[in-house]
Amino acid sequence: MDLRARLHELDLTLPAPGRPVADYVPAVRAGGLVIVSGQLPMRDGAMLVTGPVADAVTVEEAAEAAGQCVLNGLAAADAVLDGDWTGFDRAVRLGVFVASGDGFTDQHLVANGASAVLTAVFGEAGRHARAAVGVPSLPLGASVEVEMMLGFSA
Repeated sequence: MDLRARLHELDLTLPAPGRPVADYVPAVRAGGLVIVSGQLPMRDGAMLVTGPVADAVTVEEAAEAAGQCVLNGLAAADAVLDGDWTGFDRAVRLGVFVASGDGFTDQHLVANGASAVLTAVFGEAGRHARAAVGVPSLPLGASVEVEMMLGFSA
């Protein structure tokens, strides 16, 4: 698969992979999986949204930011793969963490922004298992964080 060509068709850009803000690696390959650490909604070195969804950020803004998290995650995976997506089978799992204001229960709608990017890029192979979890806060005040697992044939 030519990931960059597909992103270009969608008018999306694969960012430079972000550097970790703590003691971990952004992505690791283990057998047939690439596991991507939690990605924040950073673009050009700036956080796109901060604060709890519904209090400081709209669902729509957070969903768009979740899509950016996926692009950041694809960049981390791309670095581990040295740009070679040969053998990509499917997106396996997506975990979406949403900093949520009191009483906010639409985490799944925020997560849809991340899911939409994966299915746009990979088609049916982008469909995945998913968890959308509300949390009181996230690193650096981010409104959303996304982790993922991608499957590759051996």
